[in-house]
Amino acid sequence: MKQPIPAFLYPLTGVAALASLASCAGEKETAKQYNIVYIMTDDHTAQMMSCYGSPIETPNLDRIANEGVLFTNSFVANSLSGPSRACMLTGKHSHANGFTDNSTCVFDGSQQTMPKLLRQAGYQTALIGKWHLISLPTGFDHWEILPGQGDYYNPSFITMENDTVRKEGYVTNLVTDMSIDWMENQRDKSKPFCIFIHHKAVHRNWLPELKYLSLYEDKTFPLPDNFYDDYEGRPAAAAQEMNIWKDMDIIYDTKMWRADKKTPLKGTYEAMVGRLSPEDRKVYDDFYQPIIDEFYKKNPQGKDLAEWKYQRYMRDYAKVVKTLDDNVGRVLDYLKEAGLLENTLVVYASDQGFYMGEHGWFDKRFMYEESMHTPLIMRLPEGFKAKGEIPQMVQNIDYAPTFLDLAGAPIPEDMQGVSLLPLLKGEQPADWRKSLYYHFYEYPAEHMVKRHYGVRTERYKLIHFYNDIDEWELYDLQEDPHEMNNLYGKPGYEQITKELHAELTRLQTQYNDPIEEKLKAEKENKTQK
Repeated sequence: MKQPIPAFLYPLTGVAALASLASCAGEKETAKQYNIVYIMTDDHTAQMMSCYGSPIETPNLDRIANEGVLFTNSFVANSLSGPSRACMLTGKHSHANGFTDNSTCVFDGSQQTMPKLLRQAGYQTALIGKWHLISLPTGFDHWEILPGQGDYYNPSFITMENDTVRKEGYVTNLVTDMSIDWMENQRDKSKPFCIFIHHKAVHRNWLPELKYLSLYEDKTFPLPDNFYDDYEGRPAAAAQEMNIWKDMDIIYDTKMWRADKKTPLKGTYEAMVGRLSPEDRKVYDDFYQPIIDEFYKKNPQGKDLAEWKYQRYMRDYAKVVKTLDDNVGRVLDYLKEAGLLENTLVVYASDQGFYMGEHGWFDKRFMYEESMHTPLIMRLPEGFKAKGEIPQMVQNIDYAPTFLDLAGAPIPEDMQGVSLLPLLKGEQPADWRKSLYYHFYEYPAEHMVKRHYGVRTERYKLIHFYNDIDEWELYDLQEDPHEMNNLYGKPGYEQITKELHAELTRLQTQYNDPIEEKLKAEKENKTQK
């Protein structure tokens, strides 16, 4: 039975149903060492990809989906940039790989990672772009990374020689230039390769490429139905600081700079746009100044201000996506022209989903669908027959074992993810997972999203918010896809609640996450005192 795109997304158009065809290539063929091109963006959500039904067009991303597969139930284990990257590299949940949050952690580069294992299997590996794991990369033959979040305009890169080199241009174009140059001119062409093309886009604060400044200015984006969510029955949701209306910085996020106005992030914004050359800065200012003048003249308040901010946010985000999509096309065109396309797995993913006004929010972090869900599309090498939608639940801890499996390398027993290779062959494993585990740690911190963990099944989701709060939430995703009605403790849900608690305990035991035991011990200590 065909599985629909998750209901919180726009209706899917233009992607065929999954063809349940077994690979005719056979075991011998799939043992071949295919190249892997992994393109990962930051905060690019499925709601802003036309292959997932977005109101903006992303034709090059659609090429991957239309020529390959689109995962309708793709999720992350911890919706935050650094932790998500660590999960991808190690195939392990955050508590197991040691990088639980962006604020306090440094990635242990001495541990086992998928790139190191690919090198042992004869691959050349490279990573270019955003790293965001504090320590320097290990396990790569070549790397050039952005310091921290990096800059959109004329960014600096840290090289393997530990030099920091400023490059002129727009960051998405530069990351692609450098990636294509490595594939064409720097690698050993006698070996298979795996390159990680890690973009800064589409991270806050959504600074567009100058040639696209005017794009989407005539478009009015529809307001989500729950934009004015009152968070009734969801105290953790009410406590966040990621509301477009209340928390979006008018200068940093919407670019309404004026000398006499002060905001918490004004200085950061000035440093970012200050990287532009005088000529480019004039182009930038000439575009924004009329918008700035009109904004302060009208001085919108209340809901008028909230909806004005939303439109600016959506337009700038969409502009950054446009350059991103252009560069995905450049990579696909290069692979085709170089004769590599049919022998290469091309993967496009984001480090997590993002809120585009749902619940009134921007950012991510929560276990709710928009941020736990992440886009995942793949163009498969010749011989793999899966096509269209893949409905099975997958997670970013699955990428590492998948790449190793594709390379014919052994998958370590301590990796917690599972290989997606059977799905890419068109198989329908009867024992595929029926639930996913999630754990978010970064609190107190930016946006003030409470710590929480939970379990998601095909229909239900159980979440426990903890630390300075003790609240449970239960959602029926079939009846309430936007997660507005917390059913925990309500009559009639006793049995499913019991089952979900048992499944949560099973997953925590399977993945060896001791959080519930720790919370129980803390509670007992408080009681004794």
